[in-house]
Amino acid sequence: MGIVEAILLSVITAATPLVIAALGELVTERSGVLNLGVEGTMVMGAVCAFAATQITGSPYLGILAGVVCGAVFSLLFAFLTLTLVANQVATGLALTLLGLGVSGMLGESFLGMQGIKLQPIVIPVLAEIPFIGPLLFRQDIIFYLSIALVAGVHWFLFRSRTGLKLRAVGDSHASAHALGVNVITTRYLAVMFGGACAGLAGAQLSLVYTPQWVENMSAGRGWIALALVVFSSWRPWRLVAGGYLFGAVSISQLHAQAFGIGIPSQFLSSLPYLATIVVLILISHNRRTTLINTPASLGKPFVPDR
Repeated sequence: MGIVEAILLSVITAATPLVIAALGELVTERSGVLNLGVEGTMVMGAVCAFAATQITGSPYLGILAGVVCGAVFSLLFAFLTLTLVANQVATGLALTLLGLGVSGMLGESFLGMQGIKLQPIVIPVLAEIPFIGPLLFRQDIIFYLSIALVAGVHWFLFRSRTGLKLRAVGDSHASAHALGVNVITTRYLAVMFGGACAGLAGAQLSLVYTPQWVENMSAGRGWIALALVVFSSWRPWRLVAGGYLFGAVSISQLHAQAFGIGIPSQFLSSLPYLATIVVLILISHNRRTTLINTPASLGKPFVPDR
């Protein structure tokens, strides 16, 4: 039972940044914007969170720094694609490359430093429940934020008037504009929310998952988050299931090596990305469902005076 509990705890830790980053991208894509810069934004959030924590001594200020850094960094993408109407795919890829480069430069002085780990919040009584207690009621604040964000985004998208407007912008920006919805402002806010979530996911990497700064520590998680959005058919609760599935695949390589299973480590390290490819292939077979759920204006530029 102790081994199972340890494995599940590591799965939760591995899945949390995937869920948060994918959730932010889900909202961004629901507004009709395709941001491929999640990877770069995540690593920028990671270095800002680690640096702020080292300077202030407070991991909570580090979390705030990661969120703000992600939101501000995403503004560059929003300005280029929404104001200057640059190609969203090319700009997103450029943003990822920029984030990887800038984060390496900013984090150079922090290499090798021992980080300050974000401590778990122990909920009295509930944390003492065998097996379930340590899994659900003795976790760090970012885990609880991830669950709250999923519930909040689901309510926002499908139960609120503002969420209805955002989905309308993603489905038909011309019709939404004709009805008086400010398409550009809506998309700016959605992109900033997506950036803030990616920054929070990056903060989890450098403060919880691996409490230190390592260059390129996002290690492709931003791309997995993008695949998760498609996997979930742009539905928040399905995204949680996919996130924990990918988290389990990611962590299985470590436990397989610990148990001495005779599989090459290189193959085990590639499992998360192989799983991503397999999932995308399976999704592509059901094109009708994908087309129904995909925001119709996804990736399409909008200029109000045209």
